[in-house]
Amino acid sequence: MALLVVPGPAVVYIVTRTVAQGRAAGLLSVLGIHVGSIFYVLLTALGMSALLLASSTAFQIVKWVGVAYLVWLGVQKLWLQKTDDGSVKEPPQMSNARIFGQGVLVNILNPKTLVFFVAFLPQFVDPARGSVAQQLLIFGIGFIVLGILSDGSYALLASVLAGRLRRTATARRRLDLSSGLVYLLLGAVAASISQA
Repeated sequence: MALLVVPGPAVVYIVTRTVAQGRAAGLLSVLGIHVGSIFYVLLTALGMSALLLASSTAFQIVKWVGVAYLVWLGVQKLWLQKTDDGSVKEPPQMSNARIFGQGVLVNILNPKTLVFFVAFLPQFVDPARGSVAQQLLIFGIGFIVLGILSDGSYALLASVLAGRLRRTATARRRLDLSSGLVYLLLGAVAASISQA
């Protein structure tokens, strides 16, 4: 639970999508995030994520693509787009498919998620209790259920506060600036993650 409730790229993405487009967009982003979790659950159960973590080159590729994606999201939030009269342009509404797809990418490209599923989750597996893959699937499903509850709570809370945050262009811009800076900070943190 501690891993789930501490805000990371997923929570920042969920909150910004919820504030920008409402509760449905926030909940759709939660689903996208946890489809990304399913990817890691399956890789872990099949033993492939351990191979990915063991391969320095593969780990570095996932890590740096993830860092680049977080930085791109941050820069996108920080980029000022002004209209002819000097006011800040409203960002275009994202389609449901894009909201969902970005959620999947945010989680798949998060090296912290890979390290969690490979280094932390297997510690709870007991080969004497049966199939290792089956135990990893059960733990992974439990993680996803708890993640949906935790992240869904962030989306619902953000939707309650969204009216205040969307009320003025200044408040929206402050949210964009702060979320952009958080994405850049998370990119820097992701860059510091090592395999061991």
